[in-house]
Amino acid sequence: MTQKLAITITVNGMEYKKEVEPRMLLSDFLRHELGLTGTHVGCEHGVCGACTILFDGESARSCLTFAVQADGHSITTVEGLAPDEDNLHPLQQSFWEAHGLQCGYCTPGILMSMVPFLKQNPNPTEDEIRHALSGNLCRCTGYQHIVDAVKLASEKMK
Repeated sequence: MTQKLAITITVNGMEYKKEVEPRMLLSDFLRHELGLTGTHVGCEHGVCGACTILFDGESARSCLTFAVQADGHSITTVEGLAPDEDNLHPLQQSFWEAHGLQCGYCTPGILMSMVPFLKQNPNPTEDEIRHALSGNLCRCTGYQHIVDAVKLASEKMK
């Protein structure tokens, strides 16, 4: 029997106190303990980027992070990206307008990777966007609509 550890995590602005097994992945914690299923699990090796979340404002792979490592930290999932339920984040709105959503499985991870990218680089070139997207795999089709959406978001966020 594994001893559980008490953790306190702020997720999307709400503080949670839970007991978890030390080996529980942050992605499993978010999905199964908190019911935040917007964080997807694809490859479980950190390659596909579907599980990307913001860890203290920086993108991180939740499938490579134990929940206990997030103790005392702030996590943002795709559910916490929009300011409220009536308004999308400019990046989400741009994905909708530029048809960047595709099937949507990879979209939350891409959004959570692009938020800090656009903060650090508010005027990205197409090549810079493609380089930033290289850590997120979309299995549907090409990336042109996703690139267009990120470019549109950079213009909206000025």
